[in-house]
Amino acid sequence: MSRTNIDIDDDLVAEVMRRYGLGTKREAVDFALRKVTPTITPDDIESLRGIGWEGDLEEMRRGTDPEHKWHST
Repeated sequence: MSRTNIDIDDDLVAEVMRRYGLGTKREAVDFALRKVTPTITPDDIESLRGIGWEGDLEEMRRGTDPEHKWHST
């Protein structure tokens, strides 16, 4: 971790701290950065294209297949 000096909107930081129950400006900035940094990137999502899916969606909706967890008991 490094130390960085920045000019920041104190009112905005205070709002984040209040809204999310954070105790310090550092926590607020860290929280905000983590919220805007996606855990799944667009490339990750794109890599799922074409993986295929097998199943009967209508059967799933009816819940008539006892082999699967979505079956109502």
